[in-house]
Parts: sequence; C-alpha cells; structure tokens
Amino acid sequence: MTRYAGTEAVIVGAASDIGLAIAKRLVEGGARVLLSAGTPQERARLRSELGPAARVVAQGALDARLASAAGGVDLVFADTVAAVRSLAPYLRDGGAAVLTVPTPATTVPRPVASSPTAPCSAAALPDAAHALAAELVGRGIRVNAVAASCIAAPSGAAVPLPPLGRLGAAEEVARAALFLATEATFTTGARLPVDGGLGHA
Repeated sequence: MTRYAGTEAVIVGAASDIGLAIAKRLVEGGARVLLSAGTPQERARLRSELGPAARVVAQGALDARLASAAGGVDLVFADTVAAVRSLAPYLRDGGAAVLTVPTPATTVPRPVASSPTAPCSAAALPDAAHALAAELVGRGIRVNAVAASCIAAPSGAAVPLPPLGRLGAAEEVARAALFLATEATFTTGARLPVDGGLGHA
C-alpha cells in the first residue's frame, strides 16, 4: 500500500500504544517516519516493529536530526502543544499537526472494564492548541486534536465503560489522527473525540 508514499512524518511519544499505531499505519502506507523514544529499550522495540522505513532517535536528538535534514516534514503527531510548537519550524507550509489530548481523571457510573490507557472522561482542546492553530494558519498548516479516552492498554485498573459499551483500541485513535492529518484538509483548530460516545453522555 502506498497511500502515504512520499510523506515525511514526525511522531513524538511513539513509544505509547497510540503513537506506535500511528507509526505503523504510516509506514505501511509508504511514509518515512522519524520517531523519538526515551529509553534504549523503547528505541530497540520501535525499530524492531517498524523496520527500516522508521528512523528512531533519542528524545533529545529529534531537533538536531530535523535541522540536519533538507526540506522539512509534512506531518507532526505529538501529545503536547509544546512539542508541536517546537517542531513547527520544520513543518512544511501546507502541512498538518495532530495532538493527542490527555483527559482528566474523572469517571462516570457505568459498567466497568479493565486495562485503560486513557481515563474515561471527556477532554477539551487546550486554549494553547487553538492559539497555535491561529498562529500557523498563515502558512497553511492545520492544527487539530484527537481527544482519546477509554482506550484499552495491556494492563490497567477497572474503569467505567463509555456508552458504546467497550473500550477502544489504539488503532481506532490512529485512524482518527490520520484522518485529521491527511483527509480533513479544510479543518483546523478542531477536536475530534475518540471516546465511545462519552463526551455526549
């Protein structure tokens, strides 16, 4: 599959289940991906799972690697506004950034399931993300967010289930993030809930 052939992407927080799921879909689609991970073990795992199309560096080496590369990148995926802001100079005009927004740790009274990676509560797009979208719109760069909640992980405590009655998967968050990055070409400053309907409960 060559859906993302020719695309250059950066993922901050790739060692998380969601970051890895995004990276896998990009690599499978033909993209070249640069990822950062904190520990040697995490970097080794990412290289093993993603293969030669992915370049994995230590967190502190990301800026240096981008600065030495010509042409910049098309897409940035990160879990903080600060990370997107620091990488904005390397984004090509007309590119896109997608945030995965953390959720506050509140719960609702529903049937429970184990193994969440994100607590089951709705999240708002931070004001800083709106501001960043406004800052970058002049370069044609779109900044949007996926608000993931109630996403299953290999281990975790029991949590209330959202209205859909199950926990979500990292792959489902990845599909939403890639939709915002590559298909929602007339959208910026938006938040897309991926929470099993929790935000509308």
